[in-house]
Amino acid sequence: MKIISYNVNGIRAAIKKGFIEWLQQTDPDVICLQEIKATKEQLDLEVFAKAGYSYNYWYSAQKKGYSGVAVLSKTEPNHIEYGTGVEYMDFEGRNLRVDFDGVSVMSLYLPSGTNVDRVAHKLKYMDDFQSYINELKSTHPNLVVCGDYNICHEAIDIHDPVRNKNVSGFLPVEREWIGNFIDSGFIDSFRYFNSEPHNYSWWSYRANARANNKGWRLDYGMVSKPLEDKLKRAVILSEAKHSDHCPILVELDL
Repeated sequence: MKIISYNVNGIRAAIKKGFIEWLQQTDPDVICLQEIKATKEQLDLEVFAKAGYSYNYWYSAQKKGYSGVAVLSKTEPNHIEYGTGVEYMDFEGRNLRVDFDGVSVMSLYLPSGTNVDRVAHKLKYMDDFQSYINELKSTHPNLVVCGDYNICHEAIDIHDPVRNKNVSGFLPVEREWIGNFIDSGFIDSFRYFNSEPHNYSWWSYRANARANNKGWRLDYGMVSKPLEDKLKRAVILSEAKHSDHCPILVELDL
């Protein structure tokens, strides 16, 4: 099973930049999207069906043109779960899970901490999300939680760890949380296979950051421990350029 996660920074904008053609060439079984910034009604769903993804599920934010997640699948899931059931979390359309035989895949878009209020919101969200996942694992132990976590875990995951140490996305409290999330029973699939520096999944649009590879690794394929022996590979697909993020890929041998 080939799973891709991609913060598209607006699905309609990404489509104009060749996203559908790229999707057909890359050919994942499941693709999790974040920051779709659109409602289902604003999209021509036929383009996804023609690309091989008749099963597509959209969970938009209440606020127009903001946030939102989606999952596109080649095969029909057994169950689709929209949100977490916690109202303030679900208001911004940040969690969507699809269950298949043997594995459940979630598209996650954690909040970013753009100001003091949003940092507080992000920290509360992270804590409540951890509690939600702890409970979920008791009924769905084979979990792949992929998406934009808006956190760099280690110094190796960010181009300038010293100057960014007080910036949201690399705050000690955020780094500690993602470390604890992994310790609660997950594998950072990319780091499972690759310990090299200078591997990022997001670059600012400013100062030619992407060309100079001054990036952050914010996107993760977190795979629950029971699936460890199924892990086949995990890579960052940095050649895809439909967004300020690039996609990540996790492959499981199911």
